[in-house]
Amino acid sequence: MAVASPKSEVQSPKSNSDKSRAGVQRPKSGIVVPNAPRWHQRLGAWLVFALLRVVAATLRYTWTDRSGYFDGGSPGPALYCVWHNRLALCMTAYFGYIKKRNRTPGLAAMVSASRDGAFLAAILECFKAQPVRGSTSRRGRQALLELTTWAERGYDLAITPDGPRGPRYVVQDGVTSLAQLTGFPIVPVSYRLGWKIRAKSWDGFQVPLPFSRCEMIYEKPIRVPREASAAERESLRRQLEQVLKYISDD
Repeated sequence: MAVASPKSEVQSPKSNSDKSRAGVQRPKSGIVVPNAPRWHQRLGAWLVFALLRVVAATLRYTWTDRSGYFDGGSPGPALYCVWHNRLALCMTAYFGYIKKRNRTPGLAAMVSASRDGAFLAAILECFKAQPVRGSTSRRGRQALLELTTWAERGYDLAITPDGPRGPRYVVQDGVTSLAQLTGFPIVPVSYRLGWKIRAKSWDGFQVPLPFSRCEMIYEKPIRVPREASAAERESLRRQLEQVLKYISDD
């Protein structure tokens, strides 16, 4: 799975073979158009969606909310950040807690423009979330613009700041740029599982086992001022990285 953190720059066009491997289309204009999920990806996405719903229903949850963000009722949209290896239960973290306390129209999430990203986009659509296709290497500027459009409609935004290819637990700088553009607070989110399988992937993807204990954690928002300098954004990026590492407790 490859949810992505965007960068503001766009890479130069690649060869036809590179485009084929990436699973994206690049018209003569140079604009990257991600491929839509194919029928077998949509079928697989529905199966994963059903499995996640079944497993999530068996877990024993503790909800630890240190954010204070929802204390005054419906506070408005925010930018939620969760590590790439916590994607399995990210929709539970959102719909099981956040959506019940915050009346926003919905959720728009950054998803890689790659072929794997098409599969994840189909899973998000099963959850009624809006995928926005882009990453650090492809379609970054276009995805940022699309996310700001969803933000203007009042949607919550979601990003895995170390996706889609890592390094693991390193926050990319696109997150703070997006927060500065939209004015949304960044809310760090993570969870701790008692029983899990850890995949042998770059991110150590965590697969929850049925009937495990799961502590969902929401930390205090980080705000990026509109007038923040590059140095201030870098300081806030490091702060976000430290908080996410702390609440993940690996």
